[in-house]
Amino acid sequence: MPSLCLMLVTLASVPSSKEELPMPPPPPGMHVLGAEEKKQLLGSNAAEETADEPEEANEDVESESAEMEELRALEGAALDPAAKPNAEVLQSLRRLGVANPLRLRMLDALEEPILREDDTPPELPLIKDLENFDVAQIQDRYDIPVEMQPLVAQYIQFFQGPGRKWYRKWVSRSTRYLPVMQPILEQKGLPRDTVYLAMIESGFSSSAYSWAHAAGPWQFISGTARMFGLREDFWVDERRDPIKSTYAAAAYLKQMHDDLGHWYLAWAGYNTGGGRVRRMMDKYGTSDFWALSEEKGFAKETKHYVPKLIAAALIAKNPSAFGFREEEFEYEPPMAFDEAKLVDATDLDVIARAAGISVKDVQELNPELKRWCTPPATEKQPYVLRLPKGTAEQFAKNFKQISPSERLAFRIHKVKRGDTLSKIALSYGSAQEAILQFNRLKNARSLRINADLAIPVPAGRNGSAALERKVAQARRSGVTATRPEEEIPAGTPRAPVATGAIKTEVIDGRTRVTYGVQDGDSLWAIAQHFNVTVEDLRKWNELPRSKRGLQVGTLIQVWPGTPATSPVQERAGTVLASTREPVKPQDGRHATHTLAVGETLWSVAQRYGITVDDIKRWNNIKDQRTVPAGKQLVVAAP
Repeated sequence: MPSLCLMLVTLASVPSSKEELPMPPPPPGMHVLGAEEKKQLLGSNAAEETADEPEEANEDVESESAEMEELRALEGAALDPAAKPNAEVLQSLRRLGVANPLRLRMLDALEEPILREDDTPPELPLIKDLENFDVAQIQDRYDIPVEMQPLVAQYIQFFQGPGRKWYRKWVSRSTRYLPVMQPILEQKGLPRDTVYLAMIESGFSSSAYSWAHAAGPWQFISGTARMFGLREDFWVDERRDPIKSTYAAAAYLKQMHDDLGHWYLAWAGYNTGGGRVRRMMDKYGTSDFWALSEEKGFAKETKHYVPKLIAAALIAKNPSAFGFREEEFEYEPPMAFDEAKLVDATDLDVIARAAGISVKDVQELNPELKRWCTPPATEKQPYVLRLPKGTAEQFAKNFKQISPSERLAFRIHKVKRGDTLSKIALSYGSAQEAILQFNRLKNARSLRINADLAIPVPAGRNGSAALERKVAQARRSGVTATRPEEEIPAGTPRAPVATGAIKTEVIDGRTRVTYGVQDGDSLWAIAQHFNVTVEDLRKWNELPRSKRGLQVGTLIQVWPGTPATSPVQERAGTVLASTREPVKPQDGRHATHTLAVGETLWSVAQRYGITVDDIKRWNNIKDQRTVPAGKQLVVAAP
């Protein structure tokens, strides 16, 4: 195959006279260029035709200019047959597109058929010996550095074994996000295979949330997200948006790569912070990640981060070679969508109805939304909403026909001490169910002081019908209101809970109670409830004096007493172990009891000689762990 430089020399030797001279026959295998191809390569005719036109950008000029730029980028490699195309050349080739004639000629000139994206690389045979597998034979399938290190092999084995079910889910989900994420990475100058960092961070999950409060597919924490332009407020959390967060991740990773000099170091910096990596490099005088990971300074998670990413990428592109069968994956369709511009906060139910889709469809394409509505917007700054491909036209047509008075408006309420959801709903003319759903609250007891709530209210005279529809929809989805007498006002202190799961059994004439430690319990509180000493509890459960705290869920064995020393009764599953005479209500004077801080239903039951079930039944209590201090309890049968 003749080289590109030979083609250029041949073209350059063509006379410029308008009268065409006959061309000698081309050598075997040489492609004869047509007039259009000559214009693409030389640009002379195009220059003559546009000489009298004003210098303004148009598609043809931009296209041809781009092609010439690609040509110059490839010249160096074409003139040096021994040179391998570098990353810049490969990126230029990709930008030309698979069907571009110039790209195909460049590939022929470079004699690099493996660069053709339409040519599928041969499938690798099953790799049986990871330790001796030569990664160099597949390095050209990746645009990130990959190598086989002991930890890489261990992570491959982990994904093949214990982590297989998770890895299958990641790969199945990847087909939804790779088509939108990889072009962004390439556009920003990053290797396309950097996308596998999102795989190990979140498994390509927009809803992923870590112990460090990192969210979204790229697992941004709030501070870093703000630095790279992601919005996080009452209405939206753009860390969860797969497109916006990919732009932010690309900027962050490129910044670290420019600073640290190698992709391994940039990945490590993404996990632990670029500053820490730089300090490690300065301290140990090396930029070799593998050498740095042998030293003190990196956490185990960071040392494993790069090997894990390499392992994930190696398997993802060659699953059968690493023992995965095609039927193990349930590939998700690529993320495809239309966009619609909204100029006001809009109920997701209204959007779904207008587009002929479900609310779930809207939420899946717009995972940044934190409420059951879009954020406030204006004509100048509309909110861009994604809709399933092909539904934007139907949405626009139907949405115009919905009168604003038939929609819901929204108010923002800041929770104050003493607020209950029923009071808030009443004050705004709203409904508990609507407020719960709009704010994605589990129940009315979730109110926190100073938290903001979006309150859906009727927008006009006919808005009550919209509110009724919203309540009905919320109830169908499982949202229920809480009765006012069962609500807990915001800011109410919670009494310590010492009423864990209790089981009693008689062993050698003595009663033993198995007690499950609950949140707020202490040895002292449990000892008081069972009328024993802390030392008794330590002895019975072999608890050392150095152990002061109790882990929730721990089972504690308690021996309240024996028949000879301390009468023990059991009523309705509750052990009555107090040696004191129970307080008897007289003439109604003691028919109620005010629950003090530190008291529980169990301790109250002990005092009055009744059972916890009695108190719950007489006071209509469903969950004894949430009874607030100060509540008036009926302690005698009505």
